[in-house]
Amino acid sequence: MTPQKKATVVSSSVAAILTLMKLVIGIASGSVAVLASAIDSVLDMFVSLFNYFAVNNSEKPADETFNYGRGKIEALASVIEGTIITISGLFLLYQAIEKAINGEVSQYLGISLGVMVASLIITVSLVIYLNKIAKQTNSMVIKADALHYKTDVYTNAAVLVSLLLVNFTGIELIDVIVGGGISIFIIYSAYELIQEGVLVLLDRAVDEEIVKDIKKALMSEERVNTYHMLKTREAGNQIFVDVHLVYDCLITLMEAHKITDKIENKIRKLDRSKDWVINIHMDPYDDLDSNEDNHLLEGAH
Repeated sequence: MTPQKKATVVSSSVAAILTLMKLVIGIASGSVAVLASAIDSVLDMFVSLFNYFAVNNSEKPADETFNYGRGKIEALASVIEGTIITISGLFLLYQAIEKAINGEVSQYLGISLGVMVASLIITVSLVIYLNKIAKQTNSMVIKADALHYKTDVYTNAAVLVSLLLVNFTGIELIDVIVGGGISIFIIYSAYELIQEGVLVLLDRAVDEEIVKDIKKALMSEERVNTYHMLKTREAGNQIFVDVHLVYDCLITLMEAHKITDKIENKIRKLDRSKDWVINIHMDPYDDLDSNEDNHLLEGAH
């Protein structure tokens, strides 16, 4: 089992445990903050299960149906996860408003405090683990999962403080305010996930610094006169690079091919953790002006 798959299994199991703990206490106590945290854990469990599916499929090699692989499944998972988080945040906001209107009173505060302390410790441990795997694999799904559970750390801490304050002051409005605040924070945290996933699905170019390094590699060989039609995109752990290299018309195909291989190796060394898919077209002269899309693309001279 790959580290990514193992991470999704661990996060799904932890979410299931936290869901059971907080859902029982949240319903029994009537605390909107605890219930908010419980509902968020329910969603965590389903999202982690979906992430396992996404990682499992994104790791499959390219085939006749998916010639470029399934790397974008991770971006799709990120968008879906962000959308689910947003919906959960809106529901929790509704719950907080409803409690404020009905004036409900929280119960079993002592047990609720114990559950939230345990939940906070478990969640912090999970975030540390997921961040470690995310750095090792650079998986967008695991990064999204780590960010998701990081928001849970803040929400669990906020719920814990809320319960303490309600326990000592008896002011139920604190629970409502914290529950509502958590819901707004959850909605805000989902924006980055959705934005990043959508940009990948739309084939956004890779980071500007990486593009600059790619351009330096392209012009690092003396026999290369110029280049044009440079395009980049990223999907999962793959970076795709397409470019036209312009050689002197008198160069042999063998020489041009050897130089092109050198350039490809230099590009791959820019980030060894990535799987580079490089497609270089060799031109005997600069034919950028004859290309219908030249007004949309950048050339280098």
